[in-house]
Amino acid sequence: MNINKEEIVIVWFKRDLRLQDNEAIQNALKTNKRILFLYVFENSLIDDPHYDIRHWNFIKQSIVALNDELKKYNTKVLCVQTEVVNAFNQIFDSYKIDTVFSHQETGLLITYNRDKEFRRYCRNNSINWEENNNNGVLRGLLTREDWFDKWDDYMYDPQIKNQFNTDNFVSFEAIKQLEKYFLIVDLATPKHKYFQQGGTKTAWRYANTFFKKRHEKYMFNISKPNLARESCSRLSPYIAWGNVSIRQIFQEATKHKTTANKRHLGAFISRLRWQAHFIQKFEMEHTMENASINKGYQKLKKSISVEYQKAWEEGTTGFPLIDACMRCLKETGYLNFRMRAMIVSFFTHILWQPWQASSQYLSRLFLDFEPGIHFSQLQMNAGETGINILRIYNPIKNSIEHDEDGTFIKKWIPELAHLPIPFIHEPYLMTPLDQQFNNLKLGVQYPNPIIEIKVARKKASDTLWNMKKNAEVQKESLRILKKHTLSDRDRTLKRE
Repeated sequence: MNINKEEIVIVWFKRDLRLQDNEAIQNALKTNKRILFLYVFENSLIDDPHYDIRHWNFIKQSIVALNDELKKYNTKVLCVQTEVVNAFNQIFDSYKIDTVFSHQETGLLITYNRDKEFRRYCRNNSINWEENNNNGVLRGLLTREDWFDKWDDYMYDPQIKNQFNTDNFVSFEAIKQLEKYFLIVDLATPKHKYFQQGGTKTAWRYANTFFKKRHEKYMFNISKPNLARESCSRLSPYIAWGNVSIRQIFQEATKHKTTANKRHLGAFISRLRWQAHFIQKFEMEHTMENASINKGYQKLKKSISVEYQKAWEEGTTGFPLIDACMRCLKETGYLNFRMRAMIVSFFTHILWQPWQASSQYLSRLFLDFEPGIHFSQLQMNAGETGINILRIYNPIKNSIEHDEDGTFIKKWIPELAHLPIPFIHEPYLMTPLDQQFNNLKLGVQYPNPIIEIKVARKKASDTLWNMKKNAEVQKESLRILKKHTLSDRDRTLKRE
C-alpha cells in the first residue's frame, strides 16, 4: 500500500517532447499535485527493426533541451531504460501515482499493444490515465466527414501556454533518489556532420529562418534534391518527435503569410494539413503497417531479389540519382518528398519488389520517421491503394529536370563527380572510348544498371493498370473512399 507515500502525477513523454502547447502538461498542472516528467527508453522499441540509433540520439538531444529549460524549476525528465510497466512498478515503491497524462500515439503495432497492456496495468492499480489527441488526429473515427473542418478548428484554437514554478515538480534531488533503482540512460550523443539536432530551440531556429527568408523559393525548389535542403522548412523531424506542435507551426506560417508569399506559404500550410490527413488515415487503417490497405492488392505477388534489394540499399543500382538519394539518406536522414517517392517507386515498380521489404530499412534511415506518414506514403507510391494516380517515376527524367547540373549526384557519388554533364545522368551511355577518356570503367568504379528500365517500367505499368480493373480492387477502392472521403471543401484543398 502507498498510503504513507506522496501522491504525484506523471507526464509520460512519447512523441511530444516539448513544454509548450502540450495538453498533457497543462492537465497535469491543473491537479495541483507535484509532477514527475518521465521518458522510457523501451527495450522493445530499441530492438524494433523500424528504429535506428539516429532516432534515439535525436530523442536524447530533445530531452537534454527539455532539461535545460527545466533546470530553473529544480527538476528534470526521469529517463530510464526498461519497459513502461516496469518503470511504473518501480516508481510505485516511492510514490503513489494518482494520474498519468500523455498524448495518444498513432504508432506501430508494438506501441499499440504496449498501450493496451499499460491500460490494463492502470486499471489494476487504480491509476487514472488521461490521453489527449495529438496534433488534431482523432481516435475512434468511423468516417472522415468534416474531419478537415475539425482539424482547422483545432489549429486555430489558442496555443497552450504553460507556466511553471518550482513547487509544480518532483525535485531534482528526489529524482536522483529514484534513479538509483533504474538503468539510467546516458543522454550524451556524438557530434554528427549531417544529422539535424533535436530540441525545441533548434526547431525554432529552423522555423524562424524558413519563415523569414528560406520559404521564398519553396515551390520552385521543393522537388529538387539539392536545393530543397535549403528551401524546404526542414521541420519534419521536429514535428515527428514533438519538439514543436503542428499548431505552433501552422499559426506561425499563417502569421507570416502575405499576398506576396501566399503561393509558397500557402503550399506549406496545405502540406501540414495533408501530413495530418495521412496520420489520421493510419489511425483508422492500422493494418497498413504490414498489408496493403486495398485488400485487392494483397494478392499481388512479387519475387524477392536479395541482389536488387542490396544494390538499392547500398546505392549501387547504376542509376545515379537513385544511388545518390540512397547514399544521401543513409548519411543525413533526409530526402525531399519527390525523391522519397521516386526511390520507393524504383524499388516497387522498376525492381518489382514488395513495398514491405523496403519499409523497415527506410524507417531506420528517415530521421523524421512517423508511422502514420511512412506506411501511407509507401503504399501510395507503390501504387497499391487503388484510389491514387499510378505514378512510376523515371529516375533519368527526374535527374535531368531536378538535378540539371548534377550537383546532387556529384556530391553523393564522388566517383562520377568528374564526368561531363551529358554522362552524369546516364553514365552507362558511355562507349568504351568515352570511359577511357573520362577515366571511369563501368562495372568497376561504378556499376552498370542492374535492370533494363524500359522493360521493367512497362511490366509494372501493365500489371498495375490491369489490377485497377479487378473487381476486388474496385470494391476496396470504394470502401476506402467511403471511409476516408473528403467534404467538398476538402476536395478543394486536394486540388490545391
